[in-house]
Amino acid sequence: MNVYLSSDHRGFKIKQQLKDYLKQSLYSIFDLGNDHYDENDDYPDFANLVAQKVSSDPQNNVGIVLCGSGVGVDIVANKFRNVRSALCFNPDQAFVSRNDDNTNVLALPADFLEFEDVKKIVSVWLQTPFSGGERHKRRIKKIELLDQGIVER
Repeated sequence: MNVYLSSDHRGFKIKQQLKDYLKQSLYSIFDLGNDHYDENDDYPDFANLVAQKVSSDPQNNVGIVLCGSGVGVDIVANKFRNVRSALCFNPDQAFVSRNDDNTNVLALPADFLEFEDVKKIVSVWLQTPFSGGERHKRRIKKIELLDQGIVER
């Protein structure tokens, strides 16, 4: 599995720590920026890059995006077809997002988490497979239809 990372300036420090932490894993890690601290950068520029990669191959690519609140990067990532991004504050939430919703992008709020918490959240998220439960598949299918502009009632 390929793991794509990105952040704006508010998530930059944690992204760098996370990149180093994940290099010890069996995943292929790709940092899509920013590659330096720039207090004037904008989170849409970087979340966009990760979401494009995940959207192009959602079976093999996942992404982790960070900004101060996590909300902005989550919104950006969810604009892309085949991307299901979840803003997670704890490992239990990360587990459910993967198990039930088969999320492929993890949005993290850098201003609200310590790095030790981020490691736990990311580890759980990366290691949790989709349950494949029929009700979960049905719900994901409905989301995919919405992506196509089809609204079911």
